[in-house]
Amino acid sequence: MSENPATGSDGIGQVTEGADSADSADSADTDGVDSADRGSGADDGRAQGAVGCLLAVGGIAAAGVFALPRAAYSIDGGFEAHARDWSVILVELPLILLAGLLVPPVAWAAATRWLRPWAAFLVCAAVVALGLWGVSVVWHPRQGPDPGYGPGI
Repeated sequence: MSENPATGSDGIGQVTEGADSADSADSADTDGVDSADRGSGADDGRAQGAVGCLLAVGGIAAAGVFALPRAAYSIDGGFEAHARDWSVILVELPLILLAGLLVPPVAWAAATRWLRPWAAFLVCAAVVALGLWGVSVVWHPRQGPDPGYGPGI
């Protein structure tokens, strides 16, 4: 048995067992379904991959917009940087941003296995919203002093 990669009509490589490329196109239609009726096949996978990448970018942007203002005082450190919190800078913010990068595409990939894309997108949005809510409940970085105090002269 030789497994030769053959290029189909759509440019995607197929693994054939002991057949040349002309026979592989005929054997692909043996299930009674014309190749035009199958849908977008490879294009659908590319589209779902692109949506996953866009969700990763959106997730890290949402996590950054949510977490960076809350951690601004810990990054700035206040007066003479006495309140700079390196654990927020080096551990907590990178973990929140990493979760924002990984959770949306993983939720998308898991949901698209059983749901339609629009429903999977709603599931992904709900997972991100629950994640941000969970971070807001648990994560309390140091904040500035009472708002009545302004900057110095």
